[in-house]
Amino acid sequence: MSQTATLYHNPKCGTSRKVLGWLREAGVEPTIVEYLKTPPTTGEMRALLKDMGLSPREVLRRKEAAYAELNLDAPEKTDADILAALAAHPILMERPILVTPKGTVLCRPAERAREVM
Repeated sequence: MSQTATLYHNPKCGTSRKVLGWLREAGVEPTIVEYLKTPPTTGEMRALLKDMGLSPREVLRRKEAAYAELNLDAPEKTDADILAALAAHPILMERPILVTPKGTVLCRPAERAREVM
């Protein structure tokens, strides 16, 4: 398989490591974005969300302490509020996100990666 791919990756995440392994087994060496070190800008996040057909709320990691601290479950939080929280606290972003010429997908569960491989 010779295609390009970008993986928004956390090397500490088992699901993210699994998707990276599948890509490499398929002969794809993706561009890896360690989003905790280099978080997507608000504009990049908007584009990823649009490509995935998801809202900002749908990519939040609800188990992170920052989720509760920032009261992100409050219904009055707007998409802009959530995007700002994601930019300031990238640990809140669910992962991994895989971008290929076939599409963009949040790989939860990991098997979703196969939709765009």
